[in-house]
Parts: sequence; structure tokens; C-alpha cells
Amino acid sequence: MTRPVPPHPSEPRPRRRDRHGRGMRGPIAPPQVPLSISRAESFLDLVQDSAERLERRWPRLAEVDFTVLDVPVPGFDGLSPDGHGGDPVWDGETVPLGRFIAAHGNVPHRIVIYRRPVEIRTKNRDERAMLVHEVVVEQVAEFLGLTPESVDPKYGQD
Repeated sequence: MTRPVPPHPSEPRPRRRDRHGRGMRGPIAPPQVPLSISRAESFLDLVQDSAERLERRWPRLAEVDFTVLDVPVPGFDGLSPDGHGGDPVWDGETVPLGRFIAAHGNVPHRIVIYRRPVEIRTKNRDERAMLVHEVVVEQVAEFLGLTPESVDPKYGQD
């Protein structure tokens, strides 16, 4: 008695190995290295690193929110809690790199760093990190009512 031959499936089976028979290769990057991190995430990390570094010296910065926006909007910052726009911040002439917004109501003090203007002025990650830190120091100095050099003694040094 012969067994019936099962019909061939209409779709081929999924391959478990590549066409040369070597199988799956190892990971592209070690597990501790993120495979894809966006420029915005990388920029936010730079701002947070700079803020944490200054907070060790100035504990009062714990009451300040550090925010990253892509670009300044002419006329308003768009950060007011009522959603109707905020204080006038930019006249359209020179592009700001950052801004300090004083607390009002239940909204805490806020330091805003504008990502695209900073990125345009830098060529690589090291330059970007230096410029981000300088902008953060300048805004913290405005918050504390001090000079940038007294906030961070390394301010302005290459």
C-alpha cells in the first residue's frame, strides 16, 4: 500500500538560514549601545547632562524644568499653561539659542534650549555639547542673577 503524497504548499517555507547556509549572524552592536538614537534624543541627553552637572553645584536648579524645543516661534514661546501662547520672546531678527522663563502660578521656572539653531551652529557632537553647555550656563546665570563665569568657572574656555 502506497501512501498518498501530500500536496506542496502554495507558499515556500520561511528560511531559517541565509542562502549560503551560515544562518543568522551576530548582533550589529553590543547590547549596551543603542542601535538607533534620534538627533532629538541625543540633544536632550546633552541638555540633561549639562543641567545635572550644574545642579551638583547649584542645588536650587532642582526647581527648574529644562525643556528642549525645535525652534523658537516668532512672537510667542507657546509654553503658557492656558494654551494661548506665552510671553513675546522673539522679534524675528536674531535667533535665540535658549531662554529662561520665570515661574508664574503653578508653573515652575523653565529653561528652554532651541535644538535646531544650536545644531546649525555646530559641526560635530563635541562642538554641540560645548555650545549646549554654554547656553545652559547662560540661562542658569539669568535665573540665579549671576554672571555665567560665576555659575561655571570653565564658561567660555575651549
